[in-house]
Amino acid sequence: MDTREALGSWIDGPRAAAEKMGADFGYRGERLGLPREGTGSIAGPGRRVGALFVDGWLVALVAYGLLGKGSPASANLWTTPLFFAVTVLLLATTGTTVGKRLFGLRVVRLDGRRATIPQVLLRTLLLCLVVPALVWDRDTRGLHDKAVGAVEVRI
Repeated sequence: MDTREALGSWIDGPRAAAEKMGADFGYRGERLGLPREGTGSIAGPGRRVGALFVDGWLVALVAYGLLGKGSPASANLWTTPLFFAVTVLLLATTGTTVGKRLFGLRVVRLDGRRATIPQVLLRTLLLCLVVPALVWDRDTRGLHDKAVGAVEVRI
């Protein structure tokens, strides 16, 4: 590789530089044996973030209306625990939340079966801590999913 090309590769990012040198990354989810597109493929980050915002908005609305007694400060105290409870309940029973269902997503184990209750509890706890969900691998799976052996797939 020419030195000028190596110095300029930071603009394209490390993945583009590695691909220029001949590395083959494949598509997102290939290492996990998932299809490239359609049902069962790994959900993109946009869908997952959108579903998270819908779930958070709905929980905040419930917290403000039912538990906050009209006070935003009181509702804010209830939002995260309520988000945890609703997410665990829905993921453990149906494998999806309201937001995930609207965006066509489902949380499953790597073998395709529904996540167990301990997996859902740990995944949701790590999601509430935020940082593990912000660290992704090349398949765009967050650390909260990797820790429990789960993946968000398209329905």
